[in-house]
Amino acid sequence: MGAVHQLLLEQGKQEALKSEHDRRVIEAAAAYLSDEDDDVGFLYSGWAQAALPHKKLANDALWQVQSDRITLIVQPGYRAVQGGNPVPLGVPYGSRARLILLYLQTEAIRNKTRQIELGRSLHHWLSRLEIPVGGKSMRDVRDQAERISHCRMSFQITQGNTRGLVNQSIVDTAMFVEDGTARQPSLAIETATLSQTFYDQLSKHPVPIEEAAVRQIANNSLALDVYCWLAYRLHALSAPVSVTWKALHLQFGRSVKRSDHFRAYFRDILNLALAVYPNAKVDVTERGFVLHPSPPPVKPRTPRFWPVDSPDRVQFPAST
Repeated sequence: MGAVHQLLLEQGKQEALKSEHDRRVIEAAAAYLSDEDDDVGFLYSGWAQAALPHKKLANDALWQVQSDRITLIVQPGYRAVQGGNPVPLGVPYGSRARLILLYLQTEAIRNKTRQIELGRSLHHWLSRLEIPVGGKSMRDVRDQAERISHCRMSFQITQGNTRGLVNQSIVDTAMFVEDGTARQPSLAIETATLSQTFYDQLSKHPVPIEEAAVRQIANNSLALDVYCWLAYRLHALSAPVSVTWKALHLQFGRSVKRSDHFRAYFRDILNLALAVYPNAKVDVTERGFVLHPSPPPVKPRTPRFWPVDSPDRVQFPAST
């Protein structure tokens, strides 16, 4: 357990807030420790290694990001315009896009189906994560859902001298309805069907995460990425692994140009992610990070959902 969590358990939140630790970290850790929600979410292991942009790009811009094994390329989709040229929508970005994707993937694994209801079910789930479901927040959710439904992505995977390629859309079909609550005409997605390729990859390689943890960092897209990355990496390690600042910058730091600025910024984000993953064992060094074998964030309560040997080799029983 981390020093912040130990401090909270021994002295309480008010005393912990007087310490040298970042207030955001104390608040997140305290809320996480007091959260009795034990629901589990799921995401495809590829998203735990290479994620979407954190900020809005030009609507016609591609997105590319690399980790040590995966290169992700996301192409924006287009909206048809009656009597005119198609309009690029832009690639999904930010925390809302990540939360929608997490919802889609979690519902698919829980219910063993590609067909996902959004609408009221998505609103209810966002409310549980303490995300407002009205006004600007809901407009942002609608915008990101439309971007997700139209975009196309490719995961290029490298293992030694072998390279693999997975090209896919996230969504095969979606049902849109007029949203009468918006000041300007807009469309809201009511139902979506995940593409068969994406669903198959998700079913083979799901990474379980805690919704209680997601709730505390739901508005910080980079903290979400780091938490999911640690959830994927740590419990599968058999020995400590070093990750250099250069590799971390390549994977997580495209929005921060200077490496020294990135190091300071990323340390803060790491502390926030660790606030909701108490059993994670990570050391910060001059050269980067050392990742140590750690318990998974979600205890393997149900074999139906839990990897039997690693995040990339998941087997489900024939019956439950």
